[in-house]
Amino acid sequence: MKKDEMHLGDHVYVICRNPHTASVAMIQEAEVADNPNKAGDKALFLYELYYEFADEDAIFPTFDEAQRVYRQIYDED
Repeated sequence: MKKDEMHLGDHVYVICRNPHTASVAMIQEAEVADNPNKAGDKALFLYELYYEFADEDAIFPTFDEAQRVYRQIYDED
């Protein structure tokens, strides 16, 4: 899902890696919010922090879609 397809207030699902354990990833819900560092831009509000969008972000409109891709990547049932 691309940034320009999202609207402020949308709830999306992100596949995140654990920064402390690189082999651990999870699906987290995030909200699309105003970027406090760049007026007129959007950011992801996740873990009580704002994250700027990156091209490599794995963002999905539904949990089911995120879970399907997660299982493809991590080969889980």
